[in-house]
Amino acid sequence: MTAAPGTYESVSALVRRETSMVYDAGKEYLVEARLRPLASAVGCTVDEYVARLPVDPAERRKAVDALTINETSWFRDHAPYQAFTESMLPALLEERAITRRLRIWSAACSSGQEAYSIAMLLDQHLPAGWSYEIVASDVSTAMLERVTAGRYSAVEVNRGLPATHLVRYFERAGNEWQVVPQLRERVSTRHLNLAAPFLGLGTFDVVLLRNVLIYFDHATKYDILRRMRPTVGTNGYLLLGSSETTLDAPPEVADLWTREAIGRVQVLRPAPPTNGTRSLT
Repeated sequence: MTAAPGTYESVSALVRRETSMVYDAGKEYLVEARLRPLASAVGCTVDEYVARLPVDPAERRKAVDALTINETSWFRDHAPYQAFTESMLPALLEERAITRRLRIWSAACSSGQEAYSIAMLLDQHLPAGWSYEIVASDVSTAMLERVTAGRYSAVEVNRGLPATHLVRYFERAGNEWQVVPQLRERVSTRHLNLAAPFLGLGTFDVVLLRNVLIYFDHATKYDILRRMRPTVGTNGYLLLGSSETTLDAPPEVADLWTREAIGRVQVLRPAPPTNGTRSLT
């Protein structure tokens, strides 16, 4: 980063304070690349822009949105979606045969590709008479606006989206592609910092918390996993990223979950309660 010494440290402290995410040394180039357009828009250097953030709430919100990790694609890594379709969904159809309703949480949803990928699979595989809701949450308000709009560039729809799905689930919107209304109406958004309490979310049959825990320190990661336990319904599923695990968690967190292999995917299931279990909230 070519900015003055101390600028990167100020930005790192801001991101950690606002989102609990950790920007380690070596990401200076990424920070400058994401803040430079915002600084140019208000006619100042990156150094001047960072100095302005403590006293400018509007620009601070823009900066946090820009610095939030937003890497995503359609059906990312493929294997979790295959496990969902072939194993998790059939099991849930048996478990929820009375209510015939599923709730899915896409935590740290970024621009919504994960949530809409699941929506496409449910549209294809959910039997008639069933309903579903997908809650997409993120700390970035800009990302949540994108999820609600469901609009993506040509470059974005080419990142993992099968051509048949583009034809079936998207409509032209100028130079972009927009998710069809019948899927958009199934996806609701929620502004949420994972490091803060999960208030009013209810319980879910599947929670996707993929490729985000790696950006938190150990204490925050373990606290998130602890507070996730009440959000996953009976016989539900929690999916982490391929490099994320509870194996290194302290017993009071690891014991809340049981690990289960579905093909190449490791999923977490709520462990049965035991006598003397402490409050999870």
